[in-house]
Amino acid sequence: MPLPELAQALLDPKAYPDATSGIELMQTQMSFVFLTDDYVYKLKKPVDLGYLDYTTLDKRRFYCQREVELNRRLCPDAYLGVVPITRDKGDISIGGWGEVIEYAVKMRRLPREAMMDELLAGNRVSPQMITRVAQRIAEFHQKAEVVSGFGDLDTITRNTEENFTQTVKYIGNTISQERYRRIKAYTNSFTSENAPLFQKRVADGRIRDCHGDLHAAHICFTDNICIYDCIEFNDRFRYCDVAAEVSFLAMDLDRYGRADLSQGFVNAYVDESQDKELLELLDFYKGYFACVRGKVESFKLDDPYISEEEKREILAVAKRYFELAESYAG
Repeated sequence: MPLPELAQALLDPKAYPDATSGIELMQTQMSFVFLTDDYVYKLKKPVDLGYLDYTTLDKRRFYCQREVELNRRLCPDAYLGVVPITRDKGDISIGGWGEVIEYAVKMRRLPREAMMDELLAGNRVSPQMITRVAQRIAEFHQKAEVVSGFGDLDTITRNTEENFTQTVKYIGNTISQERYRRIKAYTNSFTSENAPLFQKRVADGRIRDCHGDLHAAHICFTDNICIYDCIEFNDRFRYCDVAAEVSFLAMDLDRYGRADLSQGFVNAYVDESQDKELLELLDFYKGYFACVRGKVESFKLDDPYISEEEKREILAVAKRYFELAESYAG
């Protein structure tokens, strides 16, 4: 399907207030991301995916502002603010005159060559770098707000059941029936058998206002390590056990075939935080987030604006995440 009018207009360098030699477009299920030479402009698609609702301009503006506010916690220098997109006599531009038709988050463009996923692909992530990330995350968690009403068994069960319900339509495509059944059985067994542990984590103040989407593609090795693109659209996913956050990145490092770095990250975090109890939850949360990532990749297969060539790659990635989830299932 052709891109919507707004997205097509923003492929023209003349639509931008800053000079640029060209425009690069990236997409997720929920956003269009336009990269100029020096900046990034992120627009939210007008979609309702159940766990997020961007269907009105007011909601998209609110969540753009929320995204900037929350991400400045771990990446303060990159998030510049929210800018209007306007139409004046038929011309669409960012920060121009006329009717405001959309909003975008404006960021400084981070160096692609310093991203953890890029560095992992080139075997250029050292144990020392991983230790720095662990220390940064532990410091962030220590300062993060303790939240109530989340992290208990009811919340955990709601999250896992939502995961499975939203994955059903992809059985036979990105996940087999048997793999789905095995992961679900393990998840249900673990949660029912460990209810006291989940409650203890709540009582001990381990449920914090976290990042919520901590995987390698969201970590950039700038001077202070920029960790960006946290979850702003649903507090329930960001208000989580610090053990869940640690498990998310550990799982992603496993996906890159770097079990050594995964274990090194966990060890460094435990050394810094003294939260040894999180080890009891590690495989459970690794499996949960592998399913989340498999599901999110699967969602992209339904996006009419993503090409068939990209979808073939997406299919392989989604299958790999579900395979990984099964590997943690007891």
